[in-house]
Amino acid sequence: MPSVKLIGAVPKFVSKEEHTALVGSTPTSFNDIPPVIKHKEENVSITLDPPLEGFSAETAIQGTLYVLTSVLAFISTTGVGFEIQYPAITLHAVARGAPQPSIYCQLDENYGTENGAADNDSITDMRELTIVPQNPDSLNPIFEALSECAALHPDPRDEEDDLDDAFIDIDESKFETFNGDENEELSEVGRAALAHLESIIDDPHNLQPELDDATDINENFEPADEKTEEKELKKD
Repeated sequence: MPSVKLIGAVPKFVSKEEHTALVGSTPTSFNDIPPVIKHKEENVSITLDPPLEGFSAETAIQGTLYVLTSVLAFISTTGVGFEIQYPAITLHAVARGAPQPSIYCQLDENYGTENGAADNDSITDMRELTIVPQNPDSLNPIFEALSECAALHPDPRDEEDDLDDAFIDIDESKFETFNGDENEELSEVGRAALAHLESIIDDPHNLQPELDDATDINENFEPADEKTEEKELKKD
């Protein structure tokens, strides 16, 4: 299915203010609300390469561009036009060089086809679209509106690729599993890790004495029985 679809009338749309009013009225179905128009540009000429069957060069000379939240549409003064789904637009940019300042787009001709959705890495057919407004100052507003609407319609194939990347196969043979028990002696690395943990653990009640203090305590400690015997000898 070509990325460009011929139409004979402007798709139905509403302004931002009308859209706000419709949403605020709590409609039966939000799907019935028409898309919002982000930019309208009159006196625009179009070039498609390769040409689109049923859309002649004479038809593309002058018309009106509609940047809607649903599609990008163009209606010629002859009454013939086309619309493009945003995921089919793989590239859009401002071209300020010769022969005229324009909006340059690349269209994926395989968008919406079974082959195009099945293999995103395969070589795809491409169609070039050049939008030339009579007023060069309109380039930036058109580009910004295109960017905003394109962001509302990400390519589902890109989302599938991101999902595939989230799952990877891990070779468990490359990992060593510890099967020992708590009685096994720690390795040098393990002892260093344990020492680090002990150094950063807070001891608010000072329950763990320093090594020097512990040594002094052991040296000065005398069993109760020895002290009793010493006192009895002094009495005798």
